[in-house]
Amino acid sequence: MSGSDDLALASGAMPDRARTMRRVATGLLVLMAAVFLVSRQYLGMHPAVGYVMAFAEAAMVGALADWFAVTALFRHPLGIPIPHTAIIPTNKDRIADTMAGFLRANFLTPQVVARRMAGMNIARGIGDYLAAPDHGGAGVRAGAAELFAEVLESLDPERLGEQVRSGLKNQLDKLEVAPLLGNVLSTAIADGKHLPLVDSTIRWAGLTLEANEPMVRTMIHERANALLRWTGLDERLANSVLDGLYRMLAEMLVNPDHPVREKIEEGLEKLAHDLVHDPEMRARVEGMKHEVLSSPAVGVWWQSVWERMRRGLIDMARNPDAAMGGQLGGAISELGQALRDDPRLQIQINRFARRSAVGIANRYGDQLVRLVSETVKRWDATTITQRVEGAVGRDLQFIRINGTLVGGLVGVAIHALDALLS
Repeated sequence: MSGSDDLALASGAMPDRARTMRRVATGLLVLMAAVFLVSRQYLGMHPAVGYVMAFAEAAMVGALADWFAVTALFRHPLGIPIPHTAIIPTNKDRIADTMAGFLRANFLTPQVVARRMAGMNIARGIGDYLAAPDHGGAGVRAGAAELFAEVLESLDPERLGEQVRSGLKNQLDKLEVAPLLGNVLSTAIADGKHLPLVDSTIRWAGLTLEANEPMVRTMIHERANALLRWTGLDERLANSVLDGLYRMLAEMLVNPDHPVREKIEEGLEKLAHDLVHDPEMRARVEGMKHEVLSSPAVGVWWQSVWERMRRGLIDMARNPDAAMGGQLGGAISELGQALRDDPRLQIQINRFARRSAVGIANRYGDQLVRLVSETVKRWDATTITQRVEGAVGRDLQFIRINGTLVGGLVGVAIHALDALLS
């Protein structure tokens, strides 16, 4: 809210009922003045007129005295700078400090916060709200999803994607991947989970050899000597080599104890061991990791992946029938039921909330009350006057009305006592 809006709000702070009561109080003063003037004209007609005149006279005094007192709180009466008037605007800084001290001493001390929260079952209240089918989990889910979508849309996609990539890169830089890969590979070999991968590699080798068979034949022909080519043995040699390779791949695929398979498994076991225990291997893996993470191509690839992820998350968040909406709503409802029905969970949540509130009061209490004090001090005299008067103005006008009536009754009592004694 801008400063002009704030001032406009302050200028209209006094409610219509307060203005109405001000008019009533002022009208009552005018009425007493009129009654006083009329009764003074007919004072000798009847003894009762004296009581009316005494009531009106004392009522005017009481009304004027209370008008002065009420007005002096907020401004100089009739614009005259009488000492000890315009009390609130003149002492607004001291009032701000007093308010801050009152808040600190009575609301934001750890003892007060702990005592007030001791009887509160915050977890149960949150659980009742989240578990409610109509306004609880559904409302939270819709609000959280919309907020999530708006945040993703408002932020710069490229900058956000780069920040996410930088964060992941920093975390991966701290993580030594070689021992992790070695342990994963060792576990896979121990459980036999590497065998499908070996079989797939053998099949891939066979398909690759078949697809590149002309190139293999050409290589053999080129490397054969002139005698082999003249006698045509180079073609038979190429056929023999290819047949041998096909036969070896087929035997490796059907025979789990094939020597080449055993060599492959020995190589995998050695690789797993070196990834964990060989410093040179670990350094090479770390170097490869840093090269990959620093590659511009990886940055371009990640940006495209992030943009697809971002658009997908926005669409899912704004689609009430999407999987995210259903899962989020179900999770919120289950959380609410757990908080509502599990006493042990309630104790833990309430204890955590109480400790957090006490910690906040202890650590940030002075800053919170300083914020209140500095905010009030920044208000100008007109703003603080109108805000306070708008808050209590109606009750202050009742003081004027009561002063008028009480003053009149006191005047009648004095007049009656005077008549009795004379």
